[in-house]
Amino acid sequence: MLDDTGIVSYSVLDQALWARFRTAGTSDEFIGAWLGLLCRQIPDASAAALVLGEADAGPYVLTAAWPNSQSPAGGLLAAAEMATGKRQGVSVSGPADDTQIIASPILIDGHLFGACAVAVKRNDAAFTDIMRKIQWACGWVEVHVRRGMGDQSEQAAQRSRFAFDMLATVIEKKRYKSACTALVTELAMRLNCDPVAIGVMRRRWTRVAAVSHSAAFDSKVSFMRDVAAAMDEAIDQRAVVVAPPREGQEYRVSIAHEALTRQHKNGAALTVPLQSNGRMTGALTFLRPADAIFDQETIYLCDAVAAVVGPVLEEKRRNDRTIFTKAIEAGWIQIKRLLGPRFIGRKIATLAAVAIAAYLSVATSPYAVTAPAVIRGSVQRTIVAPFSGYVLSEFAKAGETVRKDQVLAQLDDQDLTFERLRLVTTKAQKETEFDRALARGERAESQIIEAQIKQADAQLSLIDEQLRRTRLVAPFDGFIVAGDLSQSVGAAVERGQEMFHIAPLDAYRVVLEVDESDIEDIKIGQTGQLRVSALPRVPLSYKIEQITSVSRQGNGRNSFMVEASLTGSPERLRPGMEGVSKTHVDERLLFFVYTQKMIDWLRLTLWRWAG
Repeated sequence: MLDDTGIVSYSVLDQALWARFRTAGTSDEFIGAWLGLLCRQIPDASAAALVLGEADAGPYVLTAAWPNSQSPAGGLLAAAEMATGKRQGVSVSGPADDTQIIASPILIDGHLFGACAVAVKRNDAAFTDIMRKIQWACGWVEVHVRRGMGDQSEQAAQRSRFAFDMLATVIEKKRYKSACTALVTELAMRLNCDPVAIGVMRRRWTRVAAVSHSAAFDSKVSFMRDVAAAMDEAIDQRAVVVAPPREGQEYRVSIAHEALTRQHKNGAALTVPLQSNGRMTGALTFLRPADAIFDQETIYLCDAVAAVVGPVLEEKRRNDRTIFTKAIEAGWIQIKRLLGPRFIGRKIATLAAVAIAAYLSVATSPYAVTAPAVIRGSVQRTIVAPFSGYVLSEFAKAGETVRKDQVLAQLDDQDLTFERLRLVTTKAQKETEFDRALARGERAESQIIEAQIKQADAQLSLIDEQLRRTRLVAPFDGFIVAGDLSQSVGAAVERGQEMFHIAPLDAYRVVLEVDESDIEDIKIGQTGQLRVSALPRVPLSYKIEQITSVSRQGNGRNSFMVEASLTGSPERLRPGMEGVSKTHVDERLLFFVYTQKMIDWLRLTLWRWAG
């Protein structure tokens, strides 16, 4: 800067730089003034450059240069790039022999934001002092960067609050249509737009779903068609489209937006696509009146709102569809996945299912009715107490094998023995009296006494029979199915009380509990196999002999008792053993073998509801 005499006045230059530094209104003015002041603080500084970029990622581009703000001196950018690459200060030779370039990286909290390079006259002794001044001066850059980061964070926080306010407006509405109307009306009032419209994708085209401050509208009018065309334009490019475009903005096709603003006398149009799970689902279109445009912050704000409400609106739309529409869409999606690319596993599984279904529709297999079964004796003898008395001793209990005439238990015979002794004595006395009556010739008296003697004989015979029956014996070789007197010795028993149940060892029958849904397939004369839990490796063959008409309830089902005879019985088989039986019916297709139960259930259910 020259004074009145034509000589450079550095004091006036410094004052101008400080004034510009203090009153800088933009980032470029602040950085430019700061770089000029830095060079004034370093003796013999001839040029400087500052590069800045995204932390640790770059690219680091020229932000300011001195003295020429457009074209820095040669070698400055190379030195700055070297400093960012090494993340430490460097010194390299300048373009002239008597100059050197000193560059220092700008590190904030360990993150690299750029570098500053200064060209000075060569003076190796002053390297440390110059590097220290550059690093101290870079503190102003750090303050500027942090201030910008704070402003960006505050703006991002404001956008987030606004976006979540709009999300709350959408969530509080239950239906998709009302949520869309509430959203666009709120956006129109908050962003000074008239109108705001939201559209939803229908196959390949967009249809306007709601317009601000309007409960009903005609989608066929020219304005709605033009709005839908603008939405399609943004969705096709999968990007935000604004008309008129902002200076420096990335190029976007905006023919439909420009036509919308021109034909309907709007100042600006902005469309932001809506996405859900990476798929375009619709768009938001904002219109402003004449002489109004969308600044960058408003564009960011609208984009944030679209990112937050897009998935929620799509979920509401899908939930509002009829069940028939949902079913058709789900089926169509599965068909596309089956016939389209990828999803190899699904295709293999489908082919396998078709092959299995084809095989089941052709192949046949023996069909058998499965039912629980229990082994019982062909006959079962019950041994009861012959008279009232007491248990004297027991010799067998349930689960044991016994032989014919084997004593099972002994009843107390003391009272019977005493009674027999009394009757014998009475008989002897009567015989003596009978002899005396005959000797005296008293025929009437002798006949009376003779009758009394016969009565005593009859009573003795009864007592002898009762004494014989105090020993409870097995009527045949068999197996004691029930009866255990080991805990009843000395206990009283009543006449006719059941003491033991005995089944024979060489004659068995099988009782099948056939479910009522299968009883129709069971016929007399059918054969099958049985396996009991105690002998799972031994198959037992049987033949159906009788089907009872009495049903039995148990385990949540009704069943009929079917009796069958065993064609052979192993020695270890015992009455009471339980197992599973399979009664052979006929040959049927595998498909019906595996699905008959389900088909019968469906047939009954349909008849119940459809009649």
